[in-house]
Amino acid sequence: MGGDNHADVFFEMGLMYATGRGCAVDFIAAHKWLNIAAIKGSNRAAALRGDLAQTISKAELAAALRAAREWMTMH
Repeated sequence: MGGDNHADVFFEMGLMYATGRGCAVDFIAAHKWLNIAAIKGSNRAAALRGDLAQTISKAELAAALRAAREWMTMH
């Protein structure tokens, strides 16, 4: 996986979890997917990821970073 098209999909997944669009709000999952989108090249995701990181606890941020790292390792 890679490329701009996938970054857009990951960005949308981050937005979905951040806003609760079609699912429960989950800031850890939102940060995870925004982080992955940012790694894949999405500047929008990087900006939102930074904003979100400032609103969640350090434990939540650590969980989100761990989840993103695990996902990236497996994919």
